[in-house]
Amino acid sequence: MTVDMEHLSQWIGRAEQQHDVITPFPLIALAATLDRDDPAPEEGDSVPPAGHWLYFLPTTRQSELGVDGHAKRGGFLPPVELPRRMWAGGRIEFQRPLRVGDAAARTATVANVTHKKGQSGDLVFVVVRYDIFEPAGLAIREEHDIVYREEQRPGTEPPKPPMAPPRGKWHRTIHPDPVLLFRYSALIFNGHRIHYDWQFTTEKEGYPGLIVHGPLIATLLMDLCRRNRSHQTLKRFDYRAVSPLFDTGPFTVNGNPSDDGKTAELWAANADGGLAMEATAEFADG
Repeated sequence: MTVDMEHLSQWIGRAEQQHDVITPFPLIALAATLDRDDPAPEEGDSVPPAGHWLYFLPTTRQSELGVDGHAKRGGFLPPVELPRRMWAGGRIEFQRPLRVGDAAARTATVANVTHKKGQSGDLVFVVVRYDIFEPAGLAIREEHDIVYREEQRPGTEPPKPPMAPPRGKWHRTIHPDPVLLFRYSALIFNGHRIHYDWQFTTEKEGYPGLIVHGPLIATLLMDLCRRNRSHQTLKRFDYRAVSPLFDTGPFTVNGNPSDDGKTAELWAANADGGLAMEATAEFADG
Protein backbone atom coordinates (compact mmCIF):
# COMPACT_ATOMS: atom_id res chain seq x y z
CA MET A 1 0.00 0.00 0.00
CA THR A 2 1.29 3.46 -0.92
CA VAL A 3 1.14 6.05 1.85
CA ASP A 4 0.36 9.49 0.40
CA MET A 5 2.21 11.68 2.88
CA GLU A 6 1.69 14.81 0.78
CA HIS A 7 -2.05 14.38 1.28
CA LEU A 8 -1.88 13.36 4.94
CA SER A 9 0.43 16.27 5.80
CA GLN A 10 -2.40 18.66 4.95
CA TRP A 11 -3.99 17.69 8.28
CA ILE A 12 -1.05 19.08 10.32
CA GLY A 13 -2.29 22.12 12.21
CA ARG A 14 -5.95 21.19 11.92
CA ALA A 15 -7.73 22.00 15.19
CA GLU A 16 -11.11 21.58 16.85
CA GLN A 17 -12.53 22.72 20.18
CA GLN A 18 -15.01 21.03 22.49
CA HIS A 19 -16.74 22.18 25.66
CA ASP A 20 -17.88 20.06 28.58
CA VAL A 21 -18.94 20.36 32.20
CA ILE A 22 -16.97 18.25 34.68
CA THR A 23 -19.80 16.27 36.26
CA PRO A 24 -19.29 13.77 39.10
CA PHE A 25 -20.88 10.59 37.72
CA PRO A 26 -18.10 9.60 35.26
CA LEU A 27 -15.61 9.83 38.14
CA ILE A 28 -17.85 7.70 40.37
CA ALA A 29 -18.11 5.11 37.60
CA LEU A 30 -14.34 5.16 37.00
CA ALA A 31 -13.66 4.59 40.70
CA ALA A 32 -16.00 1.59 40.66
CA THR A 33 -14.30 0.23 37.52
CA LEU A 34 -10.88 0.58 39.19
CA ASP A 35 -12.26 -1.17 42.30
CA ARG A 36 -11.73 1.89 44.49
CA ASP A 37 -13.81 2.75 47.56
CA ASP A 38 -13.70 6.51 47.04
CA PRO A 39 -16.31 8.87 48.45
CA ALA A 40 -18.51 10.46 45.81
CA PRO A 41 -16.81 13.60 44.47
CA GLU A 42 -18.38 16.92 45.31
CA GLU A 43 -18.28 20.22 43.47
CA GLY A 44 -14.81 21.72 43.70
CA ASP A 45 -13.02 18.38 44.17
CA SER A 46 -10.04 17.74 41.90
CA VAL A 47 -10.36 15.29 39.02
CA PRO A 48 -7.89 12.42 39.57
CA PRO A 49 -5.16 11.74 37.01
CA ALA A 50 -6.62 10.16 33.85
CA GLY A 51 -10.10 11.33 34.84
CA HIS A 52 -9.98 13.97 32.11
CA TRP A 53 -10.23 11.15 29.52
CA LEU A 54 -13.88 10.70 30.58
CA TYR A 55 -14.88 14.09 29.15
CA PHE A 56 -14.90 15.72 25.70
CA LEU A 57 -15.90 12.34 24.28
CA PRO A 58 -16.53 11.74 20.56
CA THR A 59 -20.18 11.46 19.58
CA THR A 60 -19.89 9.99 16.10
CA ARG A 61 -23.28 9.13 14.61
CA GLN A 62 -24.00 5.40 14.30
CA SER A 63 -24.20 5.66 10.51
CA GLU A 64 -20.69 7.14 10.41
CA LEU A 65 -18.99 4.21 12.18
CA GLY A 66 -16.93 1.61 10.33
CA VAL A 67 -17.44 -2.14 10.69
CA ASP A 68 -14.83 -2.20 13.48
CA GLY A 69 -16.77 0.33 15.57
CA HIS A 70 -14.33 3.16 14.90
CA ALA A 71 -15.37 6.36 13.18
CA LYS A 72 -14.82 6.19 9.44
CA ARG A 73 -11.58 7.73 8.20
CA GLY A 74 -11.36 11.45 7.57
CA GLY A 75 -12.68 14.43 9.47
CA PHE A 76 -10.44 15.81 12.20
CA LEU A 77 -7.82 13.03 12.04
CA PRO A 78 -6.00 12.38 8.75
CA PRO A 79 -7.56 9.60 6.64
CA VAL A 80 -4.75 7.06 7.02
CA GLU A 81 -5.71 3.99 4.99
CA LEU A 82 -3.71 1.50 7.07
CA PRO A 83 -6.26 -0.78 8.78
CA ARG A 84 -4.96 -1.09 12.34
CA ARG A 85 -5.05 1.92 14.64
CA MET A 86 -3.43 1.75 18.08
CA TRP A 87 -2.88 4.05 21.06
CA ALA A 88 0.93 4.19 21.13
CA GLY A 89 1.61 6.45 24.11
CA GLY A 90 1.75 10.05 25.15
CA ARG A 91 2.86 12.77 27.53
CA ILE A 92 0.65 14.59 30.04
CA GLU A 93 1.43 17.73 32.04
CA PHE A 94 -0.94 18.47 34.94
CA GLN A 95 -0.55 22.22 35.40
CA ARG A 96 -3.49 23.06 37.67
CA PRO A 97 -6.44 21.06 38.98
CA LEU A 98 -9.46 20.36 36.83
CA ARG A 99 -12.38 20.39 39.27
CA VAL A 100 -15.86 18.94 39.48
CA GLY A 101 -18.32 21.62 38.40
CA ASP A 102 -15.89 23.36 36.04
CA ALA A 103 -17.12 24.50 32.65
CA ALA A 104 -14.09 23.32 30.69
CA ALA A 105 -12.85 23.56 27.12
CA ARG A 106 -10.44 21.38 25.16
CA THR A 107 -8.56 22.34 22.02
CA ALA A 108 -7.23 19.45 19.94
CA THR A 109 -4.58 20.06 17.27
CA VAL A 110 -2.95 17.63 14.85
CA ALA A 111 0.68 18.38 15.71
CA ASN A 112 2.50 15.99 13.35
CA VAL A 113 2.10 13.15 10.86
CA THR A 114 5.08 10.93 9.99
CA HIS A 115 5.64 7.75 7.99
CA LYS A 116 8.10 4.97 8.80
CA LYS A 117 8.90 1.49 7.53
CA GLY A 118 8.96 -1.16 10.23
CA GLN A 119 9.51 -4.91 10.25
CA SER A 120 5.75 -5.37 9.86
CA GLY A 121 5.46 -2.87 6.99
CA ASP A 122 4.25 0.72 6.78
CA LEU A 123 3.64 2.72 9.95
CA VAL A 124 2.04 6.16 10.16
CA PHE A 125 2.34 8.09 13.42
CA VAL A 126 -0.07 10.90 14.24
CA VAL A 127 0.59 13.19 17.21
CA VAL A 128 -2.41 15.08 18.58
CA ARG A 129 -1.95 17.86 21.13
CA TYR A 130 -4.70 18.58 23.65
CA ASP A 131 -4.98 21.72 25.78
CA ILE A 132 -7.67 21.56 28.47
CA PHE A 133 -8.77 24.80 30.10
CA GLU A 134 -10.71 25.36 33.31
CA PRO A 135 -12.08 28.82 34.20
CA ALA A 136 -8.74 30.09 35.59
CA GLY A 137 -6.62 28.93 32.63
CA LEU A 138 -4.72 25.96 31.25
CA ALA A 139 -5.15 22.87 33.42
CA ILE A 140 -3.75 19.98 31.35
CA ARG A 141 -1.48 19.85 28.32
CA GLU A 142 -1.21 16.49 26.61
CA GLU A 143 0.31 14.90 23.53
CA HIS A 144 -1.22 11.65 22.32
CA ASP A 145 0.57 9.33 19.89
CA ILE A 146 -1.51 7.23 17.49
CA VAL A 147 0.04 4.61 15.22
CA TYR A 148 -1.57 3.13 12.12
CA ARG A 149 -0.16 -0.12 10.79
CA GLU A 150 -0.75 -2.84 8.21
CA GLU A 151 -2.61 -6.08 8.86
CA GLN A 152 -0.44 -8.87 10.21
CA ARG A 153 0.68 -11.07 7.34
CA PRO A 154 -0.85 -14.58 7.39
CA GLY A 155 1.39 -17.14 9.05
CA THR A 156 3.58 -14.59 10.78
CA GLU A 157 3.91 -14.47 14.54
CA PRO A 158 3.86 -11.09 16.31
CA PRO A 159 7.25 -10.13 17.74
CA LYS A 160 7.81 -11.28 21.30
CA PRO A 161 7.90 -8.31 23.70
CA PRO A 162 11.01 -7.64 25.77
CA MET A 163 10.92 -8.86 29.33
CA ALA A 164 9.67 -6.39 31.93
CA PRO A 165 11.72 -5.59 35.05
CA PRO A 166 11.20 -7.83 38.08
CA ARG A 167 8.23 -7.17 40.35
CA GLY A 168 8.15 -3.55 41.48
CA LYS A 169 7.97 -2.15 44.98
CA TRP A 170 4.46 -1.06 44.02
CA HIS A 171 2.58 -4.00 42.54
CA ARG A 172 -0.99 -4.92 41.66
CA THR A 173 -2.46 -7.81 39.67
CA ILE A 174 -5.30 -7.06 37.24
CA HIS A 175 -7.73 -9.62 35.84
CA PRO A 176 -8.98 -8.10 32.56
CA ASP A 177 -12.28 -9.92 32.14
CA PRO A 178 -14.79 -8.85 29.44
CA VAL A 179 -16.88 -6.97 32.01
CA LEU A 180 -13.97 -4.70 32.96
CA LEU A 181 -13.21 -3.99 29.30
CA PHE A 182 -16.87 -3.37 28.46
CA ARG A 183 -17.30 -0.97 31.40
CA TYR A 184 -14.23 1.02 30.39
CA SER A 185 -15.37 1.14 26.75
CA ALA A 186 -18.67 2.56 27.99
CA LEU A 187 -16.90 5.13 30.19
CA ILE A 188 -14.99 6.59 27.24
CA PHE A 189 -17.76 5.94 24.68
CA ASN A 190 -15.39 3.78 22.65
CA GLY A 191 -17.15 1.53 20.14
CA HIS A 192 -14.00 -0.23 18.89
CA ARG A 193 -15.05 -3.90 18.81
CA ILE A 194 -11.61 -5.31 19.69
CA HIS A 195 -12.31 -4.44 23.34
CA TYR A 196 -15.65 -6.26 23.79
CA ASP A 197 -16.54 -8.39 20.74
CA TRP A 198 -14.58 -11.63 21.17
CA GLN A 199 -15.72 -13.23 17.89
CA PHE A 200 -14.83 -10.15 15.82
CA THR A 201 -11.49 -9.72 17.59
CA THR A 202 -10.34 -13.34 17.25
CA GLU A 203 -11.86 -14.30 13.88
CA LYS A 204 -11.74 -11.02 11.94
CA GLU A 205 -8.74 -9.28 13.50
CA GLY A 206 -6.78 -12.46 14.33
CA TYR A 207 -5.94 -11.60 17.93
CA PRO A 208 -5.87 -14.28 20.67
CA GLY A 209 -8.45 -12.47 22.79
CA LEU A 210 -10.02 -9.13 23.64
CA ILE A 211 -7.49 -6.29 23.76
CA VAL A 212 -7.07 -4.21 26.91
CA HIS A 213 -7.42 -0.50 26.10
CA GLY A 214 -4.16 1.46 26.06
CA PRO A 215 -5.70 4.30 28.09
CA LEU A 216 -7.01 1.78 30.63
CA ILE A 217 -3.49 0.44 31.17
CA ALA A 218 -2.17 4.01 31.53
CA THR A 219 -5.04 4.79 33.91
CA LEU A 220 -4.16 1.76 36.05
CA LEU A 221 -0.53 2.94 36.22
CA MET A 222 -1.62 6.41 37.32
CA ASP A 223 -4.01 4.81 39.81
CA LEU A 224 -1.07 2.79 41.17
CA CYS A 225 0.62 6.11 41.91
CA ARG A 226 -2.50 7.34 43.74
CA ARG A 227 -2.62 4.18 45.84
CA ASN A 228 1.01 4.55 46.90
CA ARG A 229 1.54 8.32 46.85
CA SER A 230 -1.76 9.67 48.15
CA HIS A 231 0.00 12.63 49.79
CA GLN A 232 1.46 13.80 46.45
CA THR A 233 -0.10 15.01 43.22
CA LEU A 234 0.93 13.86 39.79
CA LYS A 235 2.72 16.60 37.88
CA ARG A 236 3.73 14.76 34.70
CA PHE A 237 3.13 11.32 33.23
CA ASP A 238 4.93 10.00 30.14
CA TYR A 239 4.01 6.55 28.82
CA ARG A 240 4.71 4.28 25.86
CA ALA A 241 2.87 1.15 24.73
CA VAL A 242 5.24 -1.71 23.94
CA SER A 243 2.97 -4.72 23.31
CA PRO A 244 -0.75 -5.48 23.63
CA LEU A 245 -2.45 -7.09 26.61
CA PHE A 246 -5.34 -9.51 26.19
CA ASP A 247 -8.13 -10.86 28.39
CA THR A 248 -6.58 -14.34 28.15
CA GLY A 249 -4.71 -13.94 31.45
CA PRO A 250 -3.89 -11.56 34.29
CA PHE A 251 -1.36 -8.77 34.01
CA THR A 252 0.44 -6.65 36.57
CA VAL A 253 1.06 -2.95 37.05
CA ASN A 254 4.29 -2.09 38.85
CA GLY A 255 6.24 0.90 40.09
CA ASN A 256 9.54 1.79 41.71
CA PRO A 257 9.75 5.25 43.32
CA SER A 258 12.99 7.21 43.26
CA ASP A 259 14.92 7.64 46.51
CA ASP A 260 13.86 11.29 46.81
CA GLY A 261 10.21 10.43 46.15
CA LYS A 262 9.90 12.93 43.30
CA THR A 263 9.57 10.43 40.43
CA ALA A 264 8.68 6.80 39.80
CA GLU A 265 9.36 4.30 37.03
CA LEU A 266 6.24 2.36 36.13
CA TRP A 267 5.40 -0.57 33.88
CA ALA A 268 2.74 -3.12 33.00
CA ALA A 269 3.67 -6.73 32.31
CA ASN A 270 1.72 -9.63 30.83
CA ALA A 271 1.27 -13.01 32.52
CA ASP A 272 4.58 -14.24 31.06
CA GLY A 273 6.51 -11.18 32.28
CA GLY A 274 6.62 -9.47 28.89
CA LEU A 275 6.65 -5.67 28.87
CA ALA A 276 3.33 -4.14 27.77
CA MET A 277 3.69 -0.46 28.76
CA GLU A 278 6.38 1.65 30.40
CA ALA A 279 5.93 5.04 32.01
CA THR A 280 7.57 7.72 34.12
CA ALA A 281 5.71 9.74 36.74
CA GLU A 282 6.79 13.04 38.26
CA PHE A 283 5.19 14.25 41.49
CA ALA A 284 4.58 17.59 43.14
CA ASP A 285 4.05 17.88 46.89
CA GLY A 286 0.56 18.61 48.13
